[in-house]
Amino acid sequence: MTVLVLGGTAEARALAGLLLEAQVRFVSSLAGRVARPRLPVGAVQIGGFGGVNGLRSYLAEQRIVAVVDATHPFAEGMSRNAVEACTADGVPLLRLERPGWSDRPGADTWHWVADHDAAAALTATLAQRPFLTVGRQSLHRFVGPLADHRAVVRVVDPPEIELPEAWTLLQSRGPYDLDDERAVMATIDALVTKDSGGDHTWSKMRVAGEMGIPVVVVRRAAAVAGVETVPSAREAADWVVRRSTH
Repeated sequence: MTVLVLGGTAEARALAGLLLEAQVRFVSSLAGRVARPRLPVGAVQIGGFGGVNGLRSYLAEQRIVAVVDATHPFAEGMSRNAVEACTADGVPLLRLERPGWSDRPGADTWHWVADHDAAAALTATLAQRPFLTVGRQSLHRFVGPLADHRAVVRVVDPPEIELPEAWTLLQSRGPYDLDDERAVMATIDALVTKDSGGDHTWSKMRVAGEMGIPVVVVRRAAAVAGVETVPSAREAADWVVRRSTH
């Protein structure tokens, strides 16, 4: 009788630690898209399930009694699969999602857009040297609109596409402090990101505010109706423990 944590985030790692302390049997699943992921404590599975049907098979074979979806706020495909699989098989599902940045200082001055295509189109009109922190899987959306710009791109793993010659590639892993971000952003004229939320990457937002440069933010998808959501690993652990003791 095992709990499945769909992870890959700092919140998922924190949850794994709490479940280990509570002596709850669990397994963390990582998508395997990062070459050297930070691993949580406890049992870990790396690699996808093969869509909704594959996830349903896994839930049945491993006798999963509950699922906590603690994936990144923009891992929309995995979250949809979790909803479909858990709904079909009657497995309790909890969404652990860090709060977004819409209530943070300065958020009312940012350019909020619906998706990466809209972000690319707007950025092309705002800046000549934008700082792209949107993740490598979304970079292809920006190549066309920003081909003639001198973009600075920061990713953890190398992008799978060829970037324009005028672009600068920075390959590193956060978290970054304020001085780190000030050094990187000294010559950029716009910040492009997504509403990842939390504190892990907040420094760049604060520095952009200090510098007075435009900020383009891709909104999160709407929450799935009917799925209970909590903002912290502690609350998620409490939810799991309640189910494991009944």
